[in-house]
Amino acid sequence: MADFTNQFWSWFIVIPVVLGLIGCLWLILGNNKGDAVTDETTDHVWDEDLREYNNPLPRWWFNMYIITVIFGVIYLILYPGLGTFKGVLGWTELNRYEAEIQAANDEFGPLYAQYAATDAKELIKNPDAMKTGARLFSTYCTTCHGSDARGARGFPNLRDTDWLYGGEPEQIETTILQGRNGVMPPWGAVLKEENQLIEVTEYVRSLAGKEVDSGVATKGEQHYNSLCASCHGPDGTGNIQLGAPNLTDNIWLYGGSQRAIVQSVDLGRNGIMPAHDEFLGKEKSHLLAAYVYSLSQEAAK
Repeated sequence: MADFTNQFWSWFIVIPVVLGLIGCLWLILGNNKGDAVTDETTDHVWDEDLREYNNPLPRWWFNMYIITVIFGVIYLILYPGLGTFKGVLGWTELNRYEAEIQAANDEFGPLYAQYAATDAKELIKNPDAMKTGARLFSTYCTTCHGSDARGARGFPNLRDTDWLYGGEPEQIETTILQGRNGVMPPWGAVLKEENQLIEVTEYVRSLAGKEVDSGVATKGEQHYNSLCASCHGPDGTGNIQLGAPNLTDNIWLYGGSQRAIVQSVDLGRNGIMPAHDEFLGKEKSHLLAAYVYSLSQEAAK
């Protein structure tokens, strides 16, 4: 009800609804001719001799119209539907949602509590727990990471062993609960001279074992050491505390081509993983973390 920014919009709903109900009732009663059946016809004629009788509606049909209008009036008294009027029952979508959530927590809460008391590395051995974890993943994670958890450009693949913030169950659970905000600063304003972006890009690609021009890559190493090593490390293996990717494993969040890396260095990157603590809670997050951990264990094997 707080969505109305002005009382005008409330009346904008109330007046047409009330007038519509009154109009329907007037139309029904105005055309009520009783139960008498006559030979009176209208002016509608088809095929020269086929005429339409002007008889009243059957009583049951007429009564159904009256009942429909009465039902509409009762509904609008009991439930919200007339602008800011909340209805005498005080029903709201939020109350209904909270009641459903509470009912679900009452029914499944003990099961989630049982899972939460189990170490994640043991939990992945429980087929029923993993099925429930898969359903949580399908509900909350597939929009970004895909239904197969293999991610997409800008969204990490959860089925490999490469982790921005660590792949242990506790680290994954922290990521789910608190979210992550990965920031790669833009260096285009610093690397202004011609080919400097290409030079540092070629050095980064060389770290991943790609074939590059060694002379260009050597020049890029100087830029890397002054701008990139503080986050990605002197050897390029990254830093899970900062969420700085490992640049030596040839796994790329935004693409490993020269063009993609140039864009990352030039413009920077901003990756946001939303926090799920508020609507998932610690118990469900623990189970979801165990499920995600199990995916990487399949890849490790």
